[in-house]
Parts: sequence; structure tokens; C-alpha cells
Amino acid sequence: MSLVFRAEGDTFTPPGPADFDLPPIGGDFGSFDLFGQTWVVGVTKPMLQIVLAAILVFVVFYVASRKRAMVPGKMQFVGEEAYGFVRNSLGRDIIGSHDFQRFVPYLFALFFFVLFNNFMASIPFIQFPTFSRSGMVYSLAIMSWLIYNIVGIQKHGFIGYLKLQSVPAGVTGVILILLVPLEFMSNILVRPVTLALRLFANMFAGHLLLILFALGGEYILVHQPLGYAPVGILAWVLFIAVALLELLIQFLQAYVFVLLNAMYIQGALADEH
Repeated sequence: MSLVFRAEGDTFTPPGPADFDLPPIGGDFGSFDLFGQTWVVGVTKPMLQIVLAAILVFVVFYVASRKRAMVPGKMQFVGEEAYGFVRNSLGRDIIGSHDFQRFVPYLFALFFFVLFNNFMASIPFIQFPTFSRSGMVYSLAIMSWLIYNIVGIQKHGFIGYLKLQSVPAGVTGVILILLVPLEFMSNILVRPVTLALRLFANMFAGHLLLILFALGGEYILVHQPLGYAPVGILAWVLFIAVALLELLIQFLQAYVFVLLNAMYIQGALADEH
């Protein structure tokens, strides 16, 4: 496990945000102060998981597409179904049949990169969701922010794009004084924050809940009187149930993250809102 059970006498110390601050692997290489915090220089477990997920995405779909045939084998069939799912439901249906094709490689890679990282939380001996570290998610959100804003500016020009994102269609008069700043903040400034926060919060909260049930059940069974054993067993049953539910949430959060990316790209390319 990525976390250590801690008990002081008969007192259970519940897991918290500090348990997600994993130490550097092999020791740190110094530290520095920034924004009022001390930052340790080193390679942590989530960093390695990011690299591992990228390698897995490449290897899986390289193997699936290496020997293309009219009658697909099992790996080719899985690869084609996965590509078709992203191409059709996240690309064509959202962005539109005219512009979607050039964004499919990005959406495809992004979906499976996020999905593989989410599944890290359920893989034995890893059991840590990469995107429960907010910095990992905000990096993806910034990349998405750059992509949809750049394609919007390329199509409409800088001033035209700002007008498209800030001035609601069909609205005139004094109400624009209120709506224009709100639209600008919502469409330009706040989107990457909410995009990242949704994925981060779900991965963080889900893993925290799993830790609580697992360690809490262990504590009750090991350190409490036998009469409390049914509560400890119930905690472990809930742990298993939440772990299965997390598999669905991990998939849905990857889907929602890429779905919103596609919607933002579609909005940037649209002639009006």
C-alpha cells in the first residue's frame, strides 16, 4: 500500500491529505522554498506512474495496430473499438463532422492516458491514483486550455475570439456590462480550474474513502474488543464495494474530462454561442 497504518495506543489516526504527500523514491536531492512552502527535489511515485501510463498507452495501441488485417485479431479488434468509441462519441458527435478528425489523435491519447492513470488506483502494488495530486491534473488542464484557445484564435482572430467567448449572442444593452465580465471569466479563466478540479477531487476523495474503510476496519478488528468485530467486517465490505464503484468512477472521470475538452474545442470553433 502507498499508505502506512498509524495508531497511537488505542487512538485511530484517520487518513488525510498528508498521506498523499509521498516521499521521493530513493531519497531527495535537496529542497527549496517557494510560495511560502518548502519543496523537495526528487522523483515521486506519481511521476513514475505518469511515465508508465504514457508507455502503456503507446505499447498497447502499437501492438493493436502493428499487424492490420481485413479480419482483425483480438488486439486489433480491441484497438479499433477503442478508437471508434473516442472518434465517434467524443470527436464527431461533439465537435462536428466538419472539424473533428484533426482532433481525434489528441482526444484518443488523452482519454486513454487519463484512464490508465486513474486505473493505477486499483492495480495491486501501485494502488495510488496519479491524479489525486493536483499538479498532475492542472498540467493537463493547461494543455487543454492552450489547445482550444489557440484553435479558436486561429479561426476567428484574437479580437473575434474574445468577442465570441465574452459577448452572448442576441444580448444587447446595459446587461452586457454585467454579462461580458462573467462570460470572460467563465469561458477563458475558470474553465481550466474547474476541468482539473473535477478530476482531482474525484480521484482524491475516492482513494481517501478506500483508505478510511480499509484501515478503519483493520483498526477495529485488531485493536478493539471482539464485540466490535462486525463493525470492522462491515467496514471491509464497504471497502470492497467502494473499490468496485471506483472502477466505474475512474472510467467516467476520464470520459468526462475528454468530453469537456471536446466541448470546449467545439465552442471555440463555433461561429456563435
